[in-house]
Amino acid sequence: MPDRLNLPVIWRSVCHKVLPAVMLGCALIIGGCSGKNKSSDDFVEMKEPPDVLYNQALANMDAGRLKEASKKFTAIDRQYPYSEWARKALIMGAYNYYKQKKYTDSINMARRYIALYPTSNETAYAFYVIGLDYFRQIPDVSHDQGDSAKAAEALQEVVNRFPKSEYVGDAKAKIRFAREQMAGKDMQVGRYYLERRQYLAAIKRFRYVVENYSNTNQVEEALYRLVEANYAMGIVSEAQAAAHALGQNYPESVWYKMAYKLLQKKGLSPKEDKTGWIAKIFGSRKADEKEAGPVTRGQDIAPDAAVRGSAKAVATGGRQNGKAGKGR
Repeated sequence: MPDRLNLPVIWRSVCHKVLPAVMLGCALIIGGCSGKNKSSDDFVEMKEPPDVLYNQALANMDAGRLKEASKKFTAIDRQYPYSEWARKALIMGAYNYYKQKKYTDSINMARRYIALYPTSNETAYAFYVIGLDYFRQIPDVSHDQGDSAKAAEALQEVVNRFPKSEYVGDAKAKIRFAREQMAGKDMQVGRYYLERRQYLAAIKRFRYVVENYSNTNQVEEALYRLVEANYAMGIVSEAQAAAHALGQNYPESVWYKMAYKLLQKKGLSPKEDKTGWIAKIFGSRKADEKEAGPVTRGQDIAPDAAVRGSAKAVATGGRQNGKAGKGR
């Protein structure tokens, strides 16, 4: 007669083998449901109306929650592409990235705006923001001045394309600062060569400053260094011509006094070369270019009500204060 079944033992064996699998399956099902609920919540949030998202983005910006504002602007751009909301989100998103010092993201967003809406009222501000992005990356003159050149280029677009824009004044101030930096870098390199008596290389740098940055504060020293380098090489006529340009344009400059004193050591004096390259440059200068004045970094201009817009203004296709707001 067969042994009686030992039910307790069998039950324990079944539970030991099956129960873990059952528990794992339940966990996966619960996790899947939880994931679905989370995605559903996100989907609902993503599908918020664009006017709500836009106003939330502006509110976050004003409160200093710049990362949260970026999320809202990006959501508008993705959910409602090519809409009026997306247009406003692009320009404000670019400025918002600038405030976060995410300059590459800001530049890319502003460039997209320019490509999509080249005739918009806010295109001037897009160029201006690109200029700000590069301007804030300008290093001291001991480093490469590539960002100075890019800042000046972008800001010059504002001046050339939108001469009546409110951004022109600050753009000009920043262009001038950037040009001073670029000229300063060339002066630093020129002095390096001059100290090592590599006169031809030094002259090349100083001449470049005079030819390309004649309205910067660096030009006075550049002219003196040309006197110094040419004098050392025995090229008297070039030394005299550079000294003459100094005396004519900056008679009270300490650099002119030093140049005059240097020439006097050999009984020489400043003398104009009317056919030389220096005379051609300074002969073509305008009177207002001779007044260098103080160099400043300017004052950043934040987007005004016209650029910012609002849910109501965008929805009605108008700007606040009764000005037009749609891209044209």
